[in-house]
Amino acid sequence: MAKGLPKRSEDFSAWYNELVKKADLAENSAVRGCMVVKPYGFAIWEKMQQTLDKMFKDTGHSNAYFPLFIPKSYLSKEADHVEGFAKECAVVTHYRLKNAEDGSGVVVDPDAKLEEELIVRPTSETVIWSTYKNWIQSYRDLPLLVNQWANVVRWEMRTRIFLRTAEFLWQEGHTAHATKAEAIQETEQMMEVYATFAEQFMGVPVVRGLKTESERFAGAEETYCIEALMQDGKALQAGTSHFLGQNFAKAFDVTFSNQNNELEHVWGTSWGVSTRLMGALIMSHSDDEGLVLPPKLAPIQVVIVPIYKGDDQLAAISEKANALKDALQAKGISVKFDDRDTVRPGFKFADWEMKGVPVRVTMGHRDLEQGLVEIARRDTKEKSSYKVEVMEEVITNLLDEIQENIYKKASDFRADNITEVNSYEEFKEVLETKGGFISAHWDGTAETEELIKEETKATIRCIPLDAKDEEGVCIKTGKPSTKRVLFAKAY
Repeated sequence: MAKGLPKRSEDFSAWYNELVKKADLAENSAVRGCMVVKPYGFAIWEKMQQTLDKMFKDTGHSNAYFPLFIPKSYLSKEADHVEGFAKECAVVTHYRLKNAEDGSGVVVDPDAKLEEELIVRPTSETVIWSTYKNWIQSYRDLPLLVNQWANVVRWEMRTRIFLRTAEFLWQEGHTAHATKAEAIQETEQMMEVYATFAEQFMGVPVVRGLKTESERFAGAEETYCIEALMQDGKALQAGTSHFLGQNFAKAFDVTFSNQNNELEHVWGTSWGVSTRLMGALIMSHSDDEGLVLPPKLAPIQVVIVPIYKGDDQLAAISEKANALKDALQAKGISVKFDDRDTVRPGFKFADWEMKGVPVRVTMGHRDLEQGLVEIARRDTKEKSSYKVEVMEEVITNLLDEIQENIYKKASDFRADNITEVNSYEEFKEVLETKGGFISAHWDGTAETEELIKEETKATIRCIPLDAKDEEGVCIKTGKPSTKRVLFAKAY
């Protein structure tokens, strides 16, 4: 039963939008281009946030918070940065409203104009580096390893929930170091933290790589990224980590006294992931029946549904259900006993399937009389019956198995959808008929990169870090190339 979802194979975009709605994850806001993340969707984001936050702290980082508003002059201090974000900035010009004289409502008070306009945070490099100037004086103050969880605003005209909205949630790390080597090591380390999170928790295989010069973060010397492949064959940038060099340190005059008592500019990094990961999670694993969640990020890992007639049967089932729930929760497994009496069991099955709960336990009165309980797994839809006394062990092992299977399925899909091509005609044919990642030679110029993008809508997603040195010629220009890059159409 499709439960009202369009088929992925027929309209992936409509399937995604409807799934976000029916799984109760989020909805469009009354504010154009913004989203309301609903409790179930936010519960998934919280699990992502908690996991990542621990990973950040385990690598020595601390959380802080910086202002939402950034003076316009700050963005002017780093030329590439302001050019990169200027078209996406929301600007605050006044600080007060007043009642309209005709009684029609409130209007902006023209006498309350700000002396300097404030930019609503699109990213925080400028305001943070202006702060670091006060925090850093000596090599003893370094490295400075700070992260913040925040919202940002980038004025998008074409929006899609989780993937691209005018306001979204994210984390942004900003670090300062005494040497270039330390800063590069930090940049690479955080890319690897993101990759580990994507693969081991989200169940999403990613390609670790470098962005081309034209795709780098505005103001960075190098951008590392993780790229994921969605079920429709489009790529999704799932996380970025930027080596900033000394660009922001020089722009905001952030210096330190080294061990020889000489003044130097510090070296910087920044890195971030956002609620876009929610989109990646949905599009990597879900099916035509609804959401499929990896157990490590599922807000509810096990749901228990009773099948009964009358209060006596419910009481007997509830005793067994609550005992199992307590035992599983003691192991850190989240369990929901769905004893609602306002809907039928069939509705509950469909509801929890739509929401992607990894394991469903059905406790029926007749089965329990025989000491049996049915388990259904969301990823494969397989059902099996087990003795009540082994349920705790079975479910614990099954959650690990589901986590591994979800990753393997996504990994196999990606392997089947990376195609090597050696000519432009082959490139265009694969792009239109198959999609996915296309591994091809490129001459290294921004002009060729832009031309391919204009003609095919495909972009260079990254230069894979594990790309082999290989003599070849650019698929577009025929000029020499030393390694392949990954192209794809992308979100």
